Amino acid sequence: MDLEEAFQIVGEFGPFQKRAVAVLVLTQVYMACQSMLIVLVGHTPEYRIEQQGTAFSQQEVLHHVIFTEDTDSIVTEWLLIKQQAYKVSLAGSLFFAGLLVGNVVFGPLSDKIGRRPVYLAGFFFEVVFGYVTALAPSYEVFAVSRLLVGLMNGGIGLVCFVLTQEYVGKSYWAMTGTLTSMTFAVGIALFGALGYLIQPWRSLAIAANSSGVLFFLLSVTLPESPRWLYSQGQTERAEEVLRYIALRNGNAANHLMLQGVGSAKASNHDNRGAGVLQLVIHPVLRLRTMVLMYIWYACSLVYYGLTLGASETSGNRYVNVAMYGLVELPAYPLCLYFINKNWAGRRKSMASFLFLAGSACLCTMLVPENTGTLLSVTLLALVGKLMVSAAFNIAYVYTSELYPTVIRNAGLGVCSMSCRVGGILAPFVPSMRAVHTSMPFTVFSLSGLSAGCLGLLLPETLNKPAVETLEELVSPTHSRVLESKALLYEGYKWKSNHK
Repeated sequence: MDLEEAFQIVGEFGPFQKRAVAVLVLTQVYMACQSMLIVLVGHTPEYRIEQQGTAFSQQEVLHHVIFTEDTDSIVTEWLLIKQQAYKVSLAGSLFFAGLLVGNVVFGPLSDKIGRRPVYLAGFFFEVVFGYVTALAPSYEVFAVSRLLVGLMNGGIGLVCFVLTQEYVGKSYWAMTGTLTSMTFAVGIALFGALGYLIQPWRSLAIAANSSGVLFFLLSVTLPESPRWLYSQGQTERAEEVLRYIALRNGNAANHLMLQGVGSAKASNHDNRGAGVLQLVIHPVLRLRTMVLMYIWYACSLVYYGLTLGASETSGNRYVNVAMYGLVELPAYPLCLYFINKNWAGRRKSMASFLFLAGSACLCTMLVPENTGTLLSVTLLALVGKLMVSAAFNIAYVYTSELYPTVIRNAGLGVCSMSCRVGGILAPFVPSMRAVHTSMPFTVFSLSGLSAGCLGLLLPETLNKPAVETLEELVSPTHSRVLESKALLYEGYKWKSNHK
């Protein structure tokens, strides 16, 4: 039997998978806390300088600073103000730079040596570096630790997402993917509440990191992905894991036997061929990856750009952090409903949400600012963020289904890399107001609309069998929606040349 038939016998989402997915999904709360840490521990309170009219050197100024708020942060401890203020942003940038590198490195690595060892090793070191952050004796140690935490966070976040899908039957991939993104949003809100309860920055960093210890210990009990084992030709080990899952689910699977995945030939060939390079060489993967990279880039650019624009309001910073997460929650039930409908599916739903996000940004240029009416620029920007959040969530689920198991993490890693590039560029877009007040929303609108158009070029994956090997991509079942005969011929030629 093939893998999907085996999951029908074992149980697609039985008690064991529910516990395993719960552990992986709840880990997103920990990762959200690490992602948002700099927002609270890097808070710059109001301050004044004694003897304002006196000429002080740069170092002397720091000795005459009086903070008017009772706040404990890295800014107050290491006096990161004036010429030193950039260090707060630098620490945040180092974290996201680590995310980018982690996405690229950990994805192919887990495709090569396995999901479980890469996930556990990355998780262990993230917790260790998280405590280094909390106990850092200097800013330099703090900054380096944020880079390393970001490196591990980006890597294990990717592998964690893949594991939530590979432990269950394909019909549950959309649900587990949505739960992962939804829990991350809840984690952001919970971090805002935690910051309100624990305000000293070192205590907050320790409390936020300590949940990782619990989730790491729970993750140690998780088995290797049976889908990864099967894709590597390790059929016997895959059968062992499936029997273990069946036993935990209360199902009998003593006679479960998987058919060979092209046997040794496919295993050896795919192990040699699977990697980031195949995303360029393989004729189907090449164009598919180009489209997906732009979609992820556009989602990130619009999402973070709108977040920066919508959050420029005064108020309690803890409430603002919580709202940053909660505003995303309505997007997840929306996409969970649409992507499982035959008339919508993954492709049309993602493209539609991107179109709506772009349209909302376009409409902001037609509404005067500060009108005092219900229909305002802020409301339209939040609607745009809601729509792009839904598209972003679908992109995670959809991308994992478009790539074969042997190269899934590599594909997700490259797409996540382009996503980080969009996030890095997003803060610069609002500065384009100097050219014209509507220029930022023009960029967001064009990005959303163009990404929606490109998304329609991808194939639908709803109710389609999961792709396990590279060779399956050249079959008509998995060809692109608008694929030409010449490109399909090129795919068959690639297949024949690699036999």
